Amino acid sequence: MLGYIALMNLREQVESLLPNWERWYPSLFDAASDLGLIRAEVCDPDSLLLSRRHSKVQQQAEDAHREKWGGLEQE
Repeated sequence: MLGYIALMNLREQVESLLPNWERWYPSLFDAASDLGLIRAEVCDPDSLLLSRRHSKVQQQAEDAHREKWGGLEQE
């Protein structure tokens, strides 16, 4: 049964375990959390900053451009 559940999306998993979940829960995520299908995880706060993620993507793009077209790094 667990292999089958893994192939279903979250809504299908919740509905298979708790039909009519909408009667008791305000959202799909509340039901899934109570059923143990999803759970919160602690992560490094720096990983949540968009500026950090965007700067990494920008740096990768600059590196790829330099690799393909050449040029010097600007400082």
